Amino acid sequence: MSPGKLKVEQNVYRKNNETKKQIAVISKRLYGRGLTTSLGGNISVRLSGGMLCITPSAKDKADLKPQDMCVLTMGGLNKTQKNKPSIETAIHMAIYKTRPEIHAIVHAHPVFASAFTALRIPVNTLLTAEARVILGEPAKTRYALSGTQQLEKEAAAAAKKSNVFLLENHGVVCLGTTLLEAFHRVEVLEEAARMTFITGLMGKPKQLSKKQVKELLALFGQ
Repeated sequence: MSPGKLKVEQNVYRKNNETKKQIAVISKRLYGRGLTTSLGGNISVRLSGGMLCITPSAKDKADLKPQDMCVLTMGGLNKTQKNKPSIETAIHMAIYKTRPEIHAIVHAHPVFASAFTALRIPVNTLLTAEARVILGEPAKTRYALSGTQQLEKEAAAAAKKSNVFLLENHGVVCLGTTLLEAFHRVEVLEEAARMTFITGLMGKPKQLSKKQVKELLALFGQ
């Protein structure tokens, strides 16, 4: 192997290891914030060379380690055969193929946002400036069984509409150009769901006007 090629491979190896560490950190934050259960949800990051890194199946989200992560080709070939990838890996692949600019996906089961998926009621993102700027208008999918092609199709279709979507009777999926961005969207979505619930109990809330939304989007270059 030439020195140049060896250096490239070493750089890829270091970068992939750093990605695994980042996923482990975000996984702990996700569980620590009560945004998913110990075995629920999954996190992935797109790697170079047509690969992705994803959390394993049936491993505690609060105790994931970098070496627990799975690395697969976009065709589904598991390069880390000692680890079993998430049952919903195909959903992540479908989204990455649909949205080339997306580099990270967080799927979680936050209680308030997940409740809205069961009620078939939209989460109102017009109650705070942060929610509207970060989330936009969340999309939603019809119910489909985990690990099926139907859920893949539903997720890919929703990803074309928004970076944030609710899986009916299931949970939420948030996309990002970075892992932190995807995680942040999960947090803000859960806060927006709580706001929707609380303001619904307290009375009729005053939403942001179309003019205010336009000003916000202009301010943040959207």
